[in-house]
Amino acid sequence: MENTGGSLVRPFQVDLGGVVDLLSRHIYSGAHVYLRELLQNGRDAIAARAKVAGQDGRGSIEIFPVGTVPEAPDEFVFRDAGQGLSAAEAGELLATVGRSSKRDDVLNLRDEDFLGQFGIGLLSCFMVSDRIVVRSRSVHGHPPVEWTGSADGTFAVRELSGAESAGMAIGTEVRLSPRPDDAALLSAEKVLSLARRFGRYLPVEVRVRRADGTWDAVNEPAVFLPQDRPADERSAAGVLEEFGAELLGNRPLETIELSVPATGTQGVAYVLPFAPPPGSRRSGELYLGRMLLGEDLSELLPEWAYFVRCVLNTEGLRPTASREQLVADEALEYTREEIGKALRRWIVQRATTRPARFERFVAVHHLGLKSMAVHDDDLAAAVLPWLTVETSAGRMTVRDYLDQSRHVRYVETVDEFRQIAAVVPPDHPVINGGYTYESDLLRRLPLLIDGVTVEQVQASSILDELAPPPMDDRSSTSALERRAAAVLAELGCDALVRSFRPDDVTALYVADAAAIRRIERTEVRDSAPAVWADVLGGIESSLAGRTGPKPRRTTAQLCLNWQNPMIRQLSGLDDQLVFDRSVRLIYIQALLAGHRPLSRADRTVMTTAMSDLIQLSVGITG
Repeated sequence: MENTGGSLVRPFQVDLGGVVDLLSRHIYSGAHVYLRELLQNGRDAIAARAKVAGQDGRGSIEIFPVGTVPEAPDEFVFRDAGQGLSAAEAGELLATVGRSSKRDDVLNLRDEDFLGQFGIGLLSCFMVSDRIVVRSRSVHGHPPVEWTGSADGTFAVRELSGAESAGMAIGTEVRLSPRPDDAALLSAEKVLSLARRFGRYLPVEVRVRRADGTWDAVNEPAVFLPQDRPADERSAAGVLEEFGAELLGNRPLETIELSVPATGTQGVAYVLPFAPPPGSRRSGELYLGRMLLGEDLSELLPEWAYFVRCVLNTEGLRPTASREQLVADEALEYTREEIGKALRRWIVQRATTRPARFERFVAVHHLGLKSMAVHDDDLAAAVLPWLTVETSAGRMTVRDYLDQSRHVRYVETVDEFRQIAAVVPPDHPVINGGYTYESDLLRRLPLLIDGVTVEQVQASSILDELAPPPMDDRSSTSALERRAAAVLAELGCDALVRSFRPDDVTALYVADAAAIRRIERTEVRDSAPAVWADVLGGIESSLAGRTGPKPRRTTAQLCLNWQNPMIRQLSGLDDQLVFDRSVRLIYIQALLAGHRPLSRADRTVMTTAMSDLIQLSVGITG
């Protein structure tokens, strides 16, 4: 430490190069945050001055981008009308990174009205400039002071003489000389953009100087906060919707008021008019003391709240060192829980009081609602009746289904549903539970709604419900079963005959989950290289030769419809070649009707049968 010409010169208490690297690479998201840090410091200084007896609390901030200061066109200047600093305060505060008890005592920064940490905030300016000059006049009558910090790791603090301080108002001025690579961040256009982004809702006046000497006003009302809206309810609703449309790029479906008084958190949640892509982050805008903190709200919103974009301001939650995120503490957890409760409460209220609007909401966000309802009984009880499900009788809401029957039947997979949908009686339809969350929700229905029972049915069990052919036809149908089974044996499919509606359905292909897995393993084995085919074959043999009770046969079944005239005619067909070809075509038709993918063997059968049919047709017409 040394004294040169009345100036106190000493090294920083940190390695400045390391600090700047730490700030730019690990703490801050980019060099552009220098302006946010200056705005926070200025806002804090003005708030501190407002607490001094006899002082005007309506301080302002003036920003001069590079090229707008006539006497120094290459400099950036930031001025606030805050409480200012003395020489002792400048030496202590600006040389220390982070919060210190002495600095808290000096500036009373433990008060909840203050956002910044003056030391580290000012050091962020080293990301855009190699030299920082701070001039300040204290509200407490101390002599004006100048603090100069350099990138070589030294700073100097000196009191200004009478001539140097002439005309200095109470407050602080920061001057930066931008490095060539970072000059764009201090240009007029960029500074105005950053000032509006970070500080447009600050409770102090912020304005940016133009090159022609005029000013651009930065501030605007924070309409997402009740106190900044018009008193008239209709006008307030209008500005809220316009604000939401600007945020989302489209008019929101709904606007939800959010308030957590315990942590001073309030704002709005806009319900998206579109379903966001899977995995999209919970975003919006988060302000701390009306200063933009960040646009990622993952810490503050429940995981399931993907269907809203929120704009929130908090006064009580604590920021991290970078002031771009919130500290994960009990207050944050409590606030997240309260916001989740408010969103669930809105959903339940809309479901019970505004059903038409709620149906529109469900139509857009049904997947998210299902994911919420799986883990929330109150929400599930309100939402489930309005969710639309696919049934064998068409799409309908759960409420409409329960109006028909209080006994709910569903299948677990989409494959099973496609196999049986065409033959299930319309007066007792089956629900397709193969979509995300739907089986889980259907199983919970008896716990949520009195008098409801739920049954999971297998595709094979539906066959047991189909009527057998009349006794007088049993000899014909038994022969048909034997002949068709012989044709289909090479395809791993059995045959049986039943009577069912509608008559125009010739056959039904049915394979339960075990049969489908076997078919898929066979297809993979047949298409794999020789080495892997041997491995898969060994697995198949191992599964087939397991000890213990003999497993149920997993052969698929082709159920021929005795009500169909063509099937009746097929049973009396003597030409074995035509019979074989017809059975194979019926088999392929049933596969396609059930949306089953064709295996290599199936495609061979289809190609051969179709070729035979075309040759026969050509021969007949010829």
